[in-house]
Amino acid sequence: QVQLVESGGGLVQPGGSLRLSCASSGIIFGLYNMAWYRQAPGKARELVASITSGSTTNYENSVKGRFTISRDNAKSTVYLQMNSLKPEDTAVYYCDAWRVGSEYWGQGTQVTVSS
Repeated sequence: QVQLVESGGGLVQPGGSLRLSCASSGIIFGLYNMAWYRQAPGKARELVASITSGSTTNYENSVKGRFTISRDNAKSTVYLQMNSLKPEDTAVYYCDAWRVGSEYWGQGTQVTVSS
């Protein structure tokens, strides 16, 4: 049984930082590309950042320079370090694992940026 479990969300003031974690089980983590998506109320889900199995990273333009995605294959975990948070970063953040022929999603963690 595959599980992706996100943690680390919460309420933070503008300019603050959070670190999201996504712990996986039931997959050979090192073979999977990983990504973080987010969905704000009334908006479509959007890709925030991705990291391939070979650790190549990609970022959505609005988070470049503020967010960093990383992975620890020994811990089967992907991280999203979020700095200089803005109110427009408020959303539910989802972890995604994919490779040819299979894809899995976590249940999401809420991030709220507000004063």
